[in-house]
Amino acid sequence: MTDLSRITCSIDENQIATVALNRPDKLNAIDMAMFQDVIKMIKELKKNTEIRAVIVKGNGADFCSGLDVKSLLNSKAGALKLLFKWWPTLPNAAQYFSIGWRDIPCPVIFAIHGRCWGGGLQLVSGGDFRIASPDANFSILEAKWGLIPDMGGAIAFRELMRKDHTLEMAMTAKVIDCQTAKEYGLVTKIAEDPYTEAYSLALECANRSPDVVAANKKLYNKTWWSSPGFALFYETWYQIKVGVRKNRAIAVQREIHNDKPREYLPRTFK
Repeated sequence: MTDLSRITCSIDENQIATVALNRPDKLNAIDMAMFQDVIKMIKELKKNTEIRAVIVKGNGADFCSGLDVKSLLNSKAGALKLLFKWWPTLPNAAQYFSIGWRDIPCPVIFAIHGRCWGGGLQLVSGGDFRIASPDANFSILEAKWGLIPDMGGAIAFRELMRKDHTLEMAMTAKVIDCQTAKEYGLVTKIAEDPYTEAYSLALECANRSPDVVAANKKLYNKTWWSSPGFALFYETWYQIKVGVRKNRAIAVQREIHNDKPREYLPRTFK
């Protein structure tokens, strides 16, 4: 895949995509170009039916130190572009930067090291898994600048953390260490080498039908806070949809004849 100005992306022989924030001289601080590049990459990966997982990491000393406030404040037109939305309940560009990862129908795993602050924390909260190194630290930093987190955190934080922990972090802009973040629910797993651990998880998911993986992601994102009846309906509907696909027969063959497993077909579940 073509590298962009603020991020790089490569897809290997296992169809695992590695996306890297690539502004190490600025600690991967988020400016307008990074917003644009991440959104463009999300849309490109979403359309790719062959990828099996996405791993997002940061180049340099830190995963992401948050917004490049000085850069964004100097561009009022850019700020308006980020906040503008056609309909109140749809995400604007700043929000899609985080929650857009949910639209990619395969696991999105963030490999985190060093600082993961402000917009960086909201970015990783939009993924399915967050694997962090012991030196990683986290902050809902926006209160430091007289702002509130407005990049999809209102969705992600309520799913990951208790309300009191969220309020404490958002009101104080305090920095918490990796172990505390795991206790709060922000971190899935702590690992000395988060990228290697993320890749191992990606391979585990890639060993299953891409239609089943996509259906599970969509099912639980759609029904996690829904009524029981709504959840039961989609559970049955998605079971029918994956059950009639060719990858279902391939999954059975792989279990019965695991000495000669067939390759899965590209994802067709939508």
